[in-house]
Amino acid sequence: MSTVRDSHQLTAKRLAAGTVALGAAAIGYASGIERRHFVLRTAELPVLAPGAQSMRVLHVSDLHMLPGQHAKQRWVAALDRLDPDLVVNTGDNLAHPKAVPAVLRALGPLLERPGLFVFGSNDYYAPKPKNPARYLMPRGKKKRIHGTKLPWRDLRAAFLEHGWHDLTHVRRTLTVAGQTVFAAGLDDPHLHRDRYREIAGPADAATLRLGVTHSPEPRILDPFAADGYDLVLAGHTHGGQLRIPGIGALVTNCELDRSRARGASRWGAHMWLHVSAGLGTSPYAPARFACPPEATLLTLVERGRTSPGTTKATPRRARSDVR
Repeated sequence: MSTVRDSHQLTAKRLAAGTVALGAAAIGYASGIERRHFVLRTAELPVLAPGAQSMRVLHVSDLHMLPGQHAKQRWVAALDRLDPDLVVNTGDNLAHPKAVPAVLRALGPLLERPGLFVFGSNDYYAPKPKNPARYLMPRGKKKRIHGTKLPWRDLRAAFLEHGWHDLTHVRRTLTVAGQTVFAAGLDDPHLHRDRYREIAGPADAATLRLGVTHSPEPRILDPFAADGYDLVLAGHTHGGQLRIPGIGALVTNCELDRSRARGASRWGAHMWLHVSAGLGTSPYAPARFACPPEATLLTLVERGRTSPGTTKATPRRARSDVR
C-alpha cells in the first residue's frame, strides 16, 4: 500500500511540476516573443459604392509606444511600402510622456499620405499598474483609473501639420485615390468622451461612408449603422490580448462581444466593422498570447462583388525593443 501511495504522490508531483513549467513557458513566450512578432493582416471588404475602383486602407491602432521601442518604429515605418491610398489611426498611440517623437518616427513616411485619426484613452493618460483580474470583472464594478496626462496636443499638432485630419466629432468629405470618402469620428467612448449627437444624421453620399472610433462600443456602432455608414474602424480591444486557441478572446475591455474582438464582421444589414488587435500593450501588461501585434491592409471593393477574407503575412519579431 505504501508503494502505491508513494507512486501516486510522485505522479501528482510530476504533474504539478509539469503544469508549472508549462505555465512558465507560456508566460515567457507571451511576454518575450509574441508581443514582438508583428504581423500584417489583409482583408477584402465589399463596402464601396457600385462601380467604384478598389481602395487600399491601412488601419493602424494601439501603438502604446515607448521611446525605446525602435524595432516597432522601424516595422511601422516600413508599412509605407504597401502604398496605401489612405491611413486610418484609431488611437492609443502613447504609453510614455516622451513618446511623441517615437510615434512620429514610426508613422513618418505614412504621414505624407492621406490620413484620418481619433484618439484613445492612452493618448490622454499614461497607463498605470492594474490588477489583471479587473478585466474579468463586470464593467459596472470597475473603478476608472487614470495615469498622468500625456502630451496628446503635441501629437495632434504634428498630425495636423502633416495634413492628417482629426475626425473627433467632425463630419468631413475628402478625395482619396480620385474617389469621395465621407468620414466622421468620435472621441473615445471608453472614457465616455463620445458625443454622437455632434455628427448625427444620414451620411453624405460618397464612394465610401466611413466611421472612426477608438473603442467599438455597441451604443455608438448602432447609430453609425442607422445613419448609413458602410464601414467603421476601431481598435482598443487588443484582440483580447490573451486568446485561448479554439475559444478566442476572453475579454474585449468594452461592451463588444468576444467574437468580434479582432477582424471584420457585419454590424446590422449593411455596415461592416473592422477591429484592429493593435500593435502594442500596456508596459504593465507586456504579454500577448495567440494574438500577435498587427496592422491591417484593407482592400475595399464595391458592394456585392466579393466576400471578405483575412490572412496573415510578413510576420517579424522585433528583437531590439528596449523596455
